[in-house]
Amino acid sequence: MMKVSLPRGLAILGITSIAMSIVGCGGNSEPVLSGPVVAIEAAPTKSACPTKDSTGAALTVDVPANTECYTGTNSKGSAYIIAVPPNWNGNLLLHAHGGPDLNPNPDRVSEVLDRWDIMVRAGYALAGTAFQPGVEVRRAAEDTERLRGIFRTHIARPKMTILHGQSWGASVAVKAAETYNRDTVGEVPYDAVLLSAGVLAGGTRSYDFRTDIRVVYQHLCNNHPRPTETQYDLNLGFPAGVIAPTNANLTTRVNECLALNRPAAQRTPEQAAKIATLLASVKIAENQIVSHLAWGTRHFQYISQRYGASPFGNTGAEYNAPTNAEALNASVQRFKADVTAYQKFAEDADYAGRIHVPVLSVKWVDDPTAFVELDAHFKTLMQQSGTADQLVQTFVSAAESHSYISDATYVTLLSSLSQWVTTGQKPTVLSVSENCPTAAAVFGAGLACKFNPTYTPPSLESRVPARERPPTN
Repeated sequence: MMKVSLPRGLAILGITSIAMSIVGCGGNSEPVLSGPVVAIEAAPTKSACPTKDSTGAALTVDVPANTECYTGTNSKGSAYIIAVPPNWNGNLLLHAHGGPDLNPNPDRVSEVLDRWDIMVRAGYALAGTAFQPGVEVRRAAEDTERLRGIFRTHIARPKMTILHGQSWGASVAVKAAETYNRDTVGEVPYDAVLLSAGVLAGGTRSYDFRTDIRVVYQHLCNNHPRPTETQYDLNLGFPAGVIAPTNANLTTRVNECLALNRPAAQRTPEQAAKIATLLASVKIAENQIVSHLAWGTRHFQYISQRYGASPFGNTGAEYNAPTNAEALNASVQRFKADVTAYQKFAEDADYAGRIHVPVLSVKWVDDPTAFVELDAHFKTLMQQSGTADQLVQTFVSAAESHSYISDATYVTLLSSLSQWVTTGQKPTVLSVSENCPTAAAVFGAGLACKFNPTYTPPSLESRVPARERPPTN
C-alpha cells in the first residue's frame, strides 16, 4: 500500500487544524451514562507510535511528526491503541477491525495504525481495539464502546465520533450502532457510521456460501475429510476438540483434487470440470477456494462449539452447475441448521439495520471476500427498519485489495460523512464521486479515485441460493 506524508495543502479539503488540549473531561455538566462506557477503565499509557511488529519487522506507519500515541488494555482484557495528530480536527475515528481472530494476534493493535494511518494524516484521532479472540459480535461491539469511553474520559471529548467498521468489523460497527444510543447510554455515542468492505448480511446469512463450498467440494473431491478419516457433519466445520487442518494441509488436499498449483493447460479434463462446477455453484474466484474452505473449517468449528451445534444448513439450496445440475443437487450432502444454535447465533451476529445516524458504506464491486450482494441485503434491512434515509451506499470499480481501497477514497468518505453530520445535507453517490479528485490532489497514493456512481448490486439470493431457515426468536 503506497503512502504519502501529510502535505501542507490539507486546507483544500476543509480539514482545519483545531487547537484543543488533550485532557480528560468531567464535571457536573456531564450526562448520566449507562452501559460499558461507565465501567472503571484505567487511563491509557502514552507511548511511542509503533514502528515494528512483534517479530521486529518494520511497519509502514506514516503519521505526522508529534502524533501522540496511547496504548492500554481495557477491563475485559482487550488491548487498544489511540493516535492523536498535532493538527487534530477534533473528530474521533473509532475503528472496528476485520477478522475475526480465532487466536490471539499480538500485532492486531499495531496493524490498526499501520493500515489506517490515513485517518491520522487526514487530521482525525484514531482509536481501535484488538478484540478478544472469537466470533462474538456483541462482545466486540462492547469493546468498541468501552474504547469510546476511554477516549472520552482520559483523552478528550471529541466534537464528532465516527464509527468505522472494516470487513467483519462492519458487522461489529452495525451491532454497536444499534445497541448503543441515547436510550441506552444517555447520549448519542456515534454521530455517523462508515462501513468499508463490510460483511453486512449478519452471521446467519453472510456465511452460507461457506457451507456450500464445503458440501460441493466434498462431493467433487471427497478428501476433506478423506474416506479413511473420521467422518463428520460438514456444517460443523470440523469435529470439536480436534485441531483443524492448517492452510498448508488444505492446500495439499485441494491440489490433489483440482491441481490449482498447475497452469490450467496442465490440468486434466476431469480437474477442469470439477473447478468449473465448484466455481459455478459457489460463485467465488479460483484463487479464493482454499481461503474460504479454511474459514468454512476453522471458523465454523469455533461457531458450532460456541453454540453447541451448527447454525448453518443447506436444505433447500439449489446449486448451479455447467452440466447436470440435477445430479449435483441430488448428490451433495444436506444439513439442517440447529434451531437453538441458529437463534443464539442470530441474537449475537445478526442485526435489523435500526441505525438513526448517517451511514455511508463503500464496497469494491469485485471484492472476493465480502461480495457486493451483502450490501444489497443490508440496504433491505434498513428499508425494513424504516431507516433507509440514513444510508448512502457507494461502490468502487477497483481497489488495492479487500482490506484497502485507496487513501483518497477514505478521505473522501470521511469528508462527506462529516459534512452530512455538520450540515444535515445528505450526500449522493454522485457527489461523493465528484468530491474524490479534490482529496486525490492531496492523498493521491495508490489507485486514488475509482468510484462507480451508477453501480447497483444484485440481490444476495442471486449469488447465494436461498434455503430453509429456522425461525428467529
